[in-house]
Amino acid sequence: MNDPLKEPQLTRIADALERIAPAEPADIDFDLADAFVWNAEDAELEPVAEVSRIDLSLLRGIDQQRNILLENSRRFANGLPSNNALLWGARGSGKSSLVKAIHGMINQETPGSLLLVELHREDIPTLPVLLGLLRAQERRTILFCDDLSFTLEDANYKSLKAVLEGGIEGRPKNVIFYATSNRRHLMPRDMIENERSTAINPSEAIDEKVSLSDRFGLWLGFHSCDQDVFFSMIEGYINYYDLKIDRAQWQAEAVEWSVTRGARSGRVAWQFIQDLAGRLGKTLD
Repeated sequence: MNDPLKEPQLTRIADALERIAPAEPADIDFDLADAFVWNAEDAELEPVAEVSRIDLSLLRGIDQQRNILLENSRRFANGLPSNNALLWGARGSGKSSLVKAIHGMINQETPGSLLLVELHREDIPTLPVLLGLLRAQERRTILFCDDLSFTLEDANYKSLKAVLEGGIEGRPKNVIFYATSNRRHLMPRDMIENERSTAINPSEAIDEKVSLSDRFGLWLGFHSCDQDVFFSMIEGYINYYDLKIDRAQWQAEAVEWSVTRGARSGRVAWQFIQDLAGRLGKTLD
């Protein structure tokens, strides 16, 4: 053990082990911001100075979903029982915008009452580390994962299931999980059908897959909007940003815009407003 010739080798081995070991979570000042992004590689939360969000009043055609999620979030902020929420449905229908808008509104009502932490889908395996950090602080936190889905080869859904409800520690009392997805059960239909066709007991295989979405107490569906709702979205933006344009003109242009895009949604409405404001020489502040 005292051989001086072996000491450099042992030092190099120790250094190599330190390099490949998981990073120690850094101390986080949760008072720096009301929103953070989880950096899984460095095991740290990066503060977001200004969240990219729109006013809750501008989200049209999703009144029922808004009211349910807002009430659930308010109960959570007040320390009352509340549910994880899965917002699923059509692309561009306002799912992620609703989560961010509700977070902003509740913090306007009661400053500093809610944290928003964004977790990327590919970082789900690091959830236990992140939850350990969040559990150790007092602020109530919405853990948000946008565009959550899984593929046939992806087994991360099992770790997410355990974290949401089934683990020994369970979800921290100061954390709630909101996710958005284009799929109701977070995985493509052919993935579910493949499990059905290859399993010894098909029903058990399907239950294993579908049980992930069952971890969400709230399922809020978002669907494509009709032309009247599409016009209502655009009119709300026009009034909010005080864009000077004749109603008949913007309606005709909005119809042409939606036909060109092949869809009507909140995202398409916002893209039209950005184009319209640019042509009018108006900033969207």
